[in-house]
Amino acid sequence: MDIPETGRIAAIDYGTVRIGIAVTDSRRTIASPLENYTRRDSARDAERFKHLVREEQITLFVVGLPVHNNGRESQKSIEAETFGTWLRELTGVPVVYFDERFTTVEAEQLLAGAKLTKARRKERLDKLAAQILLTAYLESGQRDTPPGRLDG
Repeated sequence: MDIPETGRIAAIDYGTVRIGIAVTDSRRTIASPLENYTRRDSARDAERFKHLVREEQITLFVVGLPVHNNGRESQKSIEAETFGTWLRELTGVPVVYFDERFTTVEAEQLLAGAKLTKARRKERLDKLAAQILLTAYLESGQRDTPPGRLDG
């Protein structure tokens, strides 16, 4: 798979109810939280992600894989891979997967330090986790090659 070297990247913090989305700037140096998308049905989900690609000029998706602490895939990581395949087929945009262990925990810790209500923290959690995932991906230097499977 060819990974585009230019254009904006969108990170996906996959969930069965909500999906956190973060994006880079066009130079791929800064990751910013974009939104929490609440899933609806296949048709509306498809329209939202097609619109995201057009609206934000996305050239690569990074989908977080929630793996176990020992590196083995979980049921959720299999679901995230299925979602990533759907996303690639739907939009034509390449998808890479990246280990997202601890991104939600890190996001929860950051939000706990903020003086926000529980509802406000929940509102920001998934998109912040996506931003943390995207920042880790950018810092990893794996922009040009997709990572291999985590469970070998």
